Amino acid sequence: MSTAKLASTQVSASLEVATISVDGPIAHLVFNRPEKRNAINDATLDALRCFFSAPPEGVKVAVISGAGGHFSAGLDLSEQVQREAPEVLRHSRNWHGVMDMIQSGGLPVVAVLTGAVMGGGLEIATAAHVRVAEPSARYQLPEGRRGIFVGGGATVRVGRILGADRMTEMMLTGRAYDAEEGHRLGLSHYLVGDGEGLFFARALPCEEAERAGDQGEDGEKGEGTSHGGDLSSPTRARFFKRARSARASSRRRSSGRTTP
Repeated sequence: MSTAKLASTQVSASLEVATISVDGPIAHLVFNRPEKRNAINDATLDALRCFFSAPPEGVKVAVISGAGGHFSAGLDLSEQVQREAPEVLRHSRNWHGVMDMIQSGGLPVVAVLTGAVMGGGLEIATAAHVRVAEPSARYQLPEGRRGIFVGGGATVRVGRILGADRMTEMMLTGRAYDAEEGHRLGLSHYLVGDGEGLFFARALPCEEAERAGDQGEDGEKGEGTSHGGDLSSPTRARFFKRARSARASSRRRSSGRTTP
């Protein structure tokens, strides 16, 4: 099924390397190569380009995550070793184009970070506008150890977050940061509990939509909106209460406190 033809109601399109589902205004893209820790091959990059070049009608936000406990371990090296230098350059420019499409395509993107967030996976994550991490997240730019330059945009996007000095050290040494360290450095905006990342990522845009619906342009209470599915008021209240709890937990982790 073409992603361009996905309806805005609950539908899904299963691809070999990724799954794309749409529920109301929220599209969910899942890297689906768990046996390779969701390493990004050309087909995965094409799936990203296909989606972000023509998002399904009615989609207002995209959530990206990875199957099997990992966001992405980065570039699929089994494809990379077959390229000559000019091809590597063209491939790098192709990555830049897709990352720019994610970041500047006009669709807010939330990345749910678990397990390996490495190399090209970290480049994709930093192209997203909001990053929600679980405790298993591990950040690394291992390309330098393999004699490969970080050619997908990390020198710019990761550098803007960490600073050029720290990014250079991370790139040259292959140093890894765990979820807590990465959160303190700004690699994630929210750090939530195990298994809470996707729920929290979906709740964020829903809560903002709820606020927008509850207050009209004149400041008066409006009719309200739901997340696009069939959420009754009590269910919706529990939905947002859990999201707010996860957000409070994230703030406590950021400030170094572990209790309310």
